[in-house]
Amino acid sequence: MSLQVTNLEAELKEPMSLVSEGDRHTYLAKLIKLRSGAKRADWLQSINDRGLNLLSDQALPGTRDEDWRFTDLSALYRTNFQLAQPATVTATALEAWTASDLSIRIVFVNGFFSPEHSTLDALPSGITVQALNGAVEIAQDYLAKQQGMNEVFTALNTASFTDGVAIRVGKNQVLETPIHLLFLTVPSAEPTMIAPRTLVIAESGSSATLIEEYGAIASSFRAVTHQESGEGTYWTNAVTEVSVAENAQLRHTRTQRESATAFHIGKTAVTQARDSRYALTALSVGAQISRHNPEIVLTGIQTETHLNGLNLAVDTQLSDTHSLIHFAQPHCIAKQLHKCIVNDRARAVFNGRIEVPQAAQQTNAAQLSRNLLLSPKARVDTKPQLEIVANDVKCAHGATVSQLDDEEIFYLQSRGLDRKNACDILVKGFAAEITEKVPSVELRSRLLQSVLSLIRD
Repeated sequence: MSLQVTNLEAELKEPMSLVSEGDRHTYLAKLIKLRSGAKRADWLQSINDRGLNLLSDQALPGTRDEDWRFTDLSALYRTNFQLAQPATVTATALEAWTASDLSIRIVFVNGFFSPEHSTLDALPSGITVQALNGAVEIAQDYLAKQQGMNEVFTALNTASFTDGVAIRVGKNQVLETPIHLLFLTVPSAEPTMIAPRTLVIAESGSSATLIEEYGAIASSFRAVTHQESGEGTYWTNAVTEVSVAENAQLRHTRTQRESATAFHIGKTAVTQARDSRYALTALSVGAQISRHNPEIVLTGIQTETHLNGLNLAVDTQLSDTHSLIHFAQPHCIAKQLHKCIVNDRARAVFNGRIEVPQAAQQTNAAQLSRNLLLSPKARVDTKPQLEIVANDVKCAHGATVSQLDDEEIFYLQSRGLDRKNACDILVKGFAAEITEKVPSVELRSRLLQSVLSLIRD
């Protein structure tokens, strides 16, 4: 279903696409050329070449493509990007992104590993963290092996990335402290592109928690009109691959708090083996245009998956999530809750697809999309989607779109609150169901404050 606050006249005037197919082909060719001057290890070069081959017969998407019909990337395609160069940041500038309850930290700045800002001393034995350039023994059997690697932006990342990080949690290892992975960009006068690549391997019987964040140094997070000069504009095209082995458990938080003039496109590709458990909490509150594609493939029986998402869109932002859960085996469980908060003239998109083929008997899957509109011009397009072939399953989905309840606001006002504070409490409560799953008290508080600051006039 597609639910929105709009009017028919405006819908009919909305352009199908502002950039032609030929222009998109030309633009992709320009992006591919950017990779030629980058240096990487020989074994990574072969993987880059594999991504390049996947791009040979592809085109960048337009709004006539079904999966992108609500997400117009014309502003991205009009921007002339250069590869980001190494940059330095001060410890003071980094304070806004660190938390005292996250002692294990891996920092990348403009796509380059920053050892001086990373803290890995607390890593116990059995947990390995390496830059991809030097992680051939860990990564070569896993990197670029997940389903969905041929999708155009994922293939572009594979063809473009020069480094990244490989995290391996050894067999039967239990890591109580979360690993905090930071990808930060220092915006410059010229538009820049970074292609972060992350590989996470949770070996059999292991347990760990990962917090993955994207953002910019000294950014305001307040959406503004895109500047024709391109000053401060950057594009993060990120791919994270996760392999969860038999009886392993991974709790994964992903936050996108890019600057207001940024573009963000991300893929989280996950494979779960027998008896594994994976939980993803994804929050998106930044960027002028953002898109996240979580794709989970359950390759073993008796797996359990939990997806929780929160998208905040204000001013003229566009925030899009397209998720996929594919059941390849029987006796598996998947639960998904996705929320959107939309204000001003912003737009949010959610498309959640759950595939249950004949082999996936006795599947238990539930999906719910809940959306809160704070302005009459705000818009959300939501499509929870079940594709079921198996006949012995327990599956359900649903979607709701609502506004703040005047009776609830009046009740809080009758208890002495003004209208602004009453609305803040209701919005905070709506968001808290997702933010409370973030395994850092400081980061959780910071995210809630971001939500409240962005929805205020």
